[in-house]
Amino acid sequence: MNTTKLLKTLSSTLALAAAAAAPLQPARAHGDAPAGDFHLQTLLAEARKATAAFRDVGAAKTAQYGEFKDAQQIACIDKVGQGGMGTHYVKLSLVQDPALDPMRPEALIYEKGESGKLELVAVEYIVDQATWDALHPEAPVLFGHPFHLVRAGNRYGLAAFYELHVWLWKHNANGLFNDWNPAVSCN
Repeated sequence: MNTTKLLKTLSSTLALAAAAAAPLQPARAHGDAPAGDFHLQTLLAEARKATAAFRDVGAAKTAQYGEFKDAQQIACIDKVGQGGMGTHYVKLSLVQDPALDPMRPEALIYEKGESGKLELVAVEYIVDQATWDALHPEAPVLFGHPFHLVRAGNRYGLAAFYELHVWLWKHNANGLFNDWNPAVSCN
């Protein structure tokens, strides 16, 4: 056997052995953060710490977050077959500012707990599409995850905007960055 053929055979054998020895990665829900991404996990922990005070909706109101209702005056957002988002409390000054800061979400999302008290479940980052696009060549990305585009003519009665939900305070079986959480209900 010549040297070139021997090296090719050896290389193929080693590649197969390495693939067989590699640990299997568990399947992740759409939008989940990779468990091994230390930087992301650290950033999520910092965002959780930065929003911890807002677990009390009174603190959110004091910080000028106000309850947001859609065009039909509905505060708690859900969708049959998808789950819910909850009730959004939005800070207008952050929405109007095109900067995105993972420690300062534009919206805080609550759901009514069993006691009837609002409980913080997620945060949302929001930026007007026209403003963002005028300043950047690509759609926004935060936590290594791209934002979703919500087009004009939406249920909120707003111009097109980019948004990203992050379920920092309640597990979402659909994924950390998915808009809808099947465990959240407006009932």
